[in-house]
Amino acid sequence: MKYVIIIPDGAADRPVAELDGRTPLEAADKPHIDQLAREGRIGTVSTTPEGMTCGSDICCMSLLGYDPAIYHTGRAPLEAAALGIELDPADWVFRVNLVTVIEQTMQDHSAGHISSDESRRLLEDFAATINQGDLQLYPGVSYRNIMVDTSARAGAGRDWSKLTTTPPHDIPGEPIRRYLPRGPAGAKLLTDMIERSGELFADHEINITRQELGEMPATHIWPWGQGRRPDMDSFQQRFGLRGAMITAVDLLAGIAQFIGWDRLDVPGQTSYHDTDYAAAGQHAIAALREYDIVCVHLEAPDEAAHAADPLTKTAAIEAIDAQVVGPIHEALKSEYGRQWRILCMPDHYTRCDNRKHDPHPVPFLIAGRQMRGLVSRPFTEAHAEDSDLHVAYGHELMEYFLVGALK
Repeated sequence: MKYVIIIPDGAADRPVAELDGRTPLEAADKPHIDQLAREGRIGTVSTTPEGMTCGSDICCMSLLGYDPAIYHTGRAPLEAAALGIELDPADWVFRVNLVTVIEQTMQDHSAGHISSDESRRLLEDFAATINQGDLQLYPGVSYRNIMVDTSARAGAGRDWSKLTTTPPHDIPGEPIRRYLPRGPAGAKLLTDMIERSGELFADHEINITRQELGEMPATHIWPWGQGRRPDMDSFQQRFGLRGAMITAVDLLAGIAQFIGWDRLDVPGQTSYHDTDYAAAGQHAIAALREYDIVCVHLEAPDEAAHAADPLTKTAAIEAIDAQVVGPIHEALKSEYGRQWRILCMPDHYTRCDNRKHDPHPVPFLIAGRQMRGLVSRPFTEAHAEDSDLHVAYGHELMEYFLVGALK
């Protein structure tokens, strides 16, 4: 058996006026996804456990069969692993975004999708102002960076367990003063860092150039997603399958590393609609000859929704259908007969109307060997909700996908 998971990140949505009252999934021309939905089973699954934040770290961990209530220790340690940062079990890790704040209001969580080179220069200049030898900053991809607090390695250090931080993509258009770090005494350290970055970046040459080009400036750093290194059982130990991950996002690459999957390099892959969708599809097809299960994660629908751009989100879904789902489906049929299954689903809703994640149960489809529903319908949020298959605990869907109805 061969298994493929395709994650169009944040593809689920609410109806929007720009699409004549339809969702992007309803508006998209996606014949391959709809064919799989008609041939297989569709339903909904709750990927955000009660009391937890709706984010790709929790939702993708759940989607891949790991209960976040047991395994999730924070988002940042997952991303640090993808960057190859060696962590001591005592270390605390933060995700650090470069953001755009105008008149004390969060305008953009990505500083206008700032380039990695620009981000690196800003971060390096900011790091030179920190007088804390136990705080280390690591540049990542675009606006995504990492900070590691090593102060607890000697047994005494900062304890961030009661700290509250907020993902910047959850607060577009809102005053940042409501969401500054709060909790232990160390929260002031982080708030001071945010303020200091604002002073440093205000007249930085990178931002002067960006503004001259009509681009959003990177006005501040924004630390969040703190946690310590998780201890996760390997996927092969749990399910007996050797896996690989295709993604442009360090978060998914980090999860893959902790569960023992290989990350496959795909030239031309980005987090946005300029990604090389066809390359992702072809690399997945090639990987199936070596691996039992291959996951293809595509971030573009999520980023489009965060930008309140339903047209680009729809176009991203169509490209995923034509250049990823379609070719993979054809390759499975031609190379593996009936010995295959596909799971296609977003990790969470990302709404174009408010630019935020939504913990509403997401639609999924499973097609392939011995997987057929009673009603043939295209893949939409509404059709999934009308089905008779609803999974209350997201981490339980993986076992159903792998072995449900198989004899």
